[in-house]
Amino acid sequence: MKSMETSGAGRARGRTTAALAATAVAVAALLAGCGGDGGGGSKAAAKAAPSGKESRKAADPTRIPGVGDRLQSKIPDASRQVVAVYGKGKDSADATVELYSKEDGRWSRDQRWPAHNGRKGWTPQHREGDKRSPVGVFTLSDAGGVLPDPGAKLPYTHTSAFTPPTYWPKSTRHDFDRVIAIDYNRVKGTTPLDPTRPQGQSKGGSIWLHMDHGSGTSGCVSLSKSGMEHLLRTLDPAQHPVVVMGDRATLAK
Repeated sequence: MKSMETSGAGRARGRTTAALAATAVAVAALLAGCGGDGGGGSKAAAKAAPSGKESRKAADPTRIPGVGDRLQSKIPDASRQVVAVYGKGKDSADATVELYSKEDGRWSRDQRWPAHNGRKGWTPQHREGDKRSPVGVFTLSDAGGVLPDPGAKLPYTHTSAFTPPTYWPKSTRHDFDRVIAIDYNRVKGTTPLDPTRPQGQSKGGSIWLHMDHGSGTSGCVSLSKSGMEHLLRTLDPAQHPVVVMGDRATLAK
């Protein structure tokens, strides 16, 4: 394995080279949980321009728009940052990512980006290899990537071990230059490359926010490089960030 370093804004993560070397054995399998052969979804959606910073308030500013009572109730009271992923449809790979922040009990949308999710769509019961993204509310606690830390507030693991396998299409080569781990079936406080899956292998894992290659993923959510870098520089552990994700119809229930 090539040399690697671990950094975090304001606090270093004391991971040793030996510990990361142990995870390298499973890197290809882990990455396969998120990337893969591409295909599915509209490339046009990924090329659309982001809307930029907005101060628009939700219809009910105390709620994340488009999210029904079931998932709204799962957003922790302490959360002041929400990444909302609105899938176009249950079987669609196209999505929109919106970043919300909370102040004085009111949510406002800060940014919006076109995105992709699992190439076969969404599922409330994600399984290994189903090519669908899991529906739900998940915390965001760790990040990393092939590229150096861009000033992330989340703990950031910088290592070439994130590089996709050479047999993957060239279009996926930079997918994991920037990564934020979605805390689905993983251990918080570890590198996104940690292979541990507390709910068992069959439930899948390595579900990340990462850079987009223009089409659907194997289960992750992907968006532009600029969008990923904005999230990395903005999401703050002190604000208890979470992601709320799913197709629009399911989110609204």
